[in-house]
Amino acid sequence: MSEVLTQEKKVEEEEGEIEEEEYIPMMNEMIFFLDEAPEYQISAVGEWCENAKGEVVGSADTYFLHVMTGQRCESAWGCLVGWSEPDEKSTEKWETLCEHIENYGNLEETICDEKRVGL
Repeated sequence: MSEVLTQEKKVEEEEGEIEEEEYIPMMNEMIFFLDEAPEYQISAVGEWCENAKGEVVGSADTYFLHVMTGQRCESAWGCLVGWSEPDEKSTEKWETLCEHIENYGNLEETICDEKRVGL
């Protein structure tokens, strides 16, 4: 920044003329489900801020919700911690869903934009 612009900014700050940009908090909750068995679902949430122009400010905070408790989990696998299915076939389906989520490209954008994604 040039010295003149820096000086002008200091004067504006002293005079209280600089307006702070307002950020609008945004949130999207969505669901990943297994195409072959749609009852196997894991919810994910994206939270971010936008400026008045609708541009994303900073980066999004994305996370998953535990299948049983609804608590925040940093990965899809974390959603399975602390409980288990009574049969091996169901356990395999949950693991397949987690693997698909883990390998899904553009995960952050999908969590922030979509409502349902079949895998």
